[in-house]
Amino acid sequence: MFETLLLNFLFLLFPVLIVVIFFENRAYPYNNKLLVFMSAVTMVLCIAKPIKLEMGFIYDLRYIPFILVALFGGYWSALPLYAIMNIYRFYLGGAGTFPSFLFSTAVLLLVPYLSKRFIKLSSKRRILWAVFIAALTMGMYLIILGLMTDKLDQQFWRLTVYALLTHGAVMSIIMILIEQIITNIKNRDRILQSERLNVVSELAASVSHEIRNPLTVTSGFLQLLNKSITITPEEKGYVELSLLELNRAEKIVSDYLSFAKPQSDNMVCSNMKAEAEYTKNIIMPYATIHKVDVQFNFNNTLNKCYDKNQIQQCLINLYKNGIEAMKEKDGGTLTIDISEKKQNIVISIQDTGIGMTKEEISRLGKPYYSTKEEGTGLGMLMAYSAINKVKGIIEVESEKGKGTTFLITIPT
Repeated sequence: MFETLLLNFLFLLFPVLIVVIFFENRAYPYNNKLLVFMSAVTMVLCIAKPIKLEMGFIYDLRYIPFILVALFGGYWSALPLYAIMNIYRFYLGGAGTFPSFLFSTAVLLLVPYLSKRFIKLSSKRRILWAVFIAALTMGMYLIILGLMTDKLDQQFWRLTVYALLTHGAVMSIIMILIEQIITNIKNRDRILQSERLNVVSELAASVSHEIRNPLTVTSGFLQLLNKSITITPEEKGYVELSLLELNRAEKIVSDYLSFAKPQSDNMVCSNMKAEAEYTKNIIMPYATIHKVDVQFNFNNTLNKCYDKNQIQQCLINLYKNGIEAMKEKDGGTLTIDISEKKQNIVISIQDTGIGMTKEEISRLGKPYYSTKEEGTGLGMLMAYSAINKVKGIIEVESEKGKGTTFLITIPT
């Protein structure tokens, strides 16, 4: 029995090991179809090699990969596993084939329904809930088996204890490994993003400083030349045009300077209420033009030290992106909510725009990447840079055609 249990455990480790060895260090660490396929192989192997107890009962771990895929992937990922499980079970035959079909159907209907809530839980809560659901599933299976059995003797209760302990222990180990993989991927992305922003900050600071000096000198000489009475009106027009272009260049340099270190003159320690209301008022006319309704809610008492100019520009960029995402849908609603949660300032910016794909989300914040045809990507890069400087994180949830939510968490 113990050897078969270890073999089943090895089957369950198979997809986890494949991801760790071949996919964890890739830009896109997982492929949903591949994971479903590997889980299906694991499930079939568990059914083919059941755990046999000395008392004559047998059970297997088929529902552990099924539950994991259902919780992380939802109905569309669980449906192929459901079909493969029942096809193989009907192929094997036996007295329990039809009850197994009914029970797996019930699991398919109930467990994937929890997927969206499950994914939003913290790492520890996901582990606890997965173990609870696995134990509950096996518990319900044993209850049905008990109702079909003539008498509940000591052997049946030993089976119950073995099955519940095995499912709980194996599920907890697999979930701990999965959560560690997820944490490693997030930490790697966070480190890469931080390094990328640091390089941009240093480059922007040095280049902007060197460019600003000759721009200032040139602008001064042109202003003196513009006051001269000896130049013709045509030449004066050329000078004024040059001054306009110099001012535009100065603005571009200022935008690049926003990637540099926070300026001491702009540092404040507050609950962000002033910045939140200021940026909301700034963006209101732009929202009105594009038929966007702005809903604003502020409920925060926690203070944080930050560069107010950078935070203001960050919020304006995110508001502006949300409004522009609703242009194609002829308007919508921009919901801004600033609150506190467990010593963190939480800023939620939600739009009802065109949304983004997972690939587009993964590329946000990278230099010169933008989902807009005329965009440069510097706005989002600046937003990520500003939040990174206050040790915060930006999480993005989006669905194509339904909208996007930016969730900013800033520790205090």
